[in-house]
Amino acid sequence: MKAAVCMCVFLLGVGTISQAAAIKPIPEVMKADPQKIALGKKLFFDPLLSKDGTVACATCHDLQHGGDDGLRFSTGIDGQKGVINAPTVYNAVFNFRQFWDGRAKDLKEQVFGPIENPLEMDHSMKATVETLKKNLLYTKQFNAIYSDGITQENIADAIAEFEKVLITPDAPFDRYLKGDQKAISDKAKEGYRLFEYKGCILCHNGINIGGNFYNKFGIFKDANSSSMGRYHITGREEDKYVFKVPSLRNVALTAPYMHDGRAKTLKDAVEIMTEHQLGRYMTPEEIDSIVAFLRSLTGKIPAIVKEQP
Repeated sequence: MKAAVCMCVFLLGVGTISQAAAIKPIPEVMKADPQKIALGKKLFFDPLLSKDGTVACATCHDLQHGGDDGLRFSTGIDGQKGVINAPTVYNAVFNFRQFWDGRAKDLKEQVFGPIENPLEMDHSMKATVETLKKNLLYTKQFNAIYSDGITQENIADAIAEFEKVLITPDAPFDRYLKGDQKAISDKAKEGYRLFEYKGCILCHNGINIGGNFYNKFGIFKDANSSSMGRYHITGREEDKYVFKVPSLRNVALTAPYMHDGRAKTLKDAVEIMTEHQLGRYMTPEEIDSIVAFLRSLTGKIPAIVKEQP
């Protein structure tokens, strides 16, 4: 596959990553509709969106921490366990697709997934519409924003508008990129150098330091993945074990790691990537330096999160 071939070329020293694909700071703000943001936030925290009224979007995406739930697999209604690690919702707007297998093209399309997943909220969008229509406050809010009131599309639009502003700018590394040489430690700087030199940056680049294309999990060594990733969507042999490359933004806050939560710590994650994706040995000191760099990617929680929904 193209991604694997590119990585091999890079590691042989024949290619380098282009300036256009280099890591870039997160913008300070995202333009969005204030009314939709307020409505979307309320919906994000409301368990009414689930079939039994016990699970909200915020259940699996804790915005006070890393934007995920810190579990290997999330718990849905009736205590059911999911089968894939919940990705962070922070900075998801910068992903080129949503979900590990990329089945949703954008944030709006992504909203339908958890609500209709029998292991998560187990509600149909049609039933969700009917539930919200019984709520006079929601009816009033939707009618004030949308000419057709409460619809499936408008529910998704409002939640997506809120998620659009869930960005975490001003990470120490962002400040370093902008010229503040004291923003990160010398160890983190060495980690960034290794991150580039060893080839990590080939997959983890751009504004979101990932989230901008697919790659196979287990390029140099079989990763023994229970999920076949994109293959479940496309049915194509070449898509077996192919996943969307995850963002590394706030990665120090989002353990456990990988689509199956197999890595408990950042050190574990770097070691796994070194073995399976890079095919290179790294010394413990090199791994520690890369971890220091990864810790410098933690940005600021947006002000909207600190306000009551």
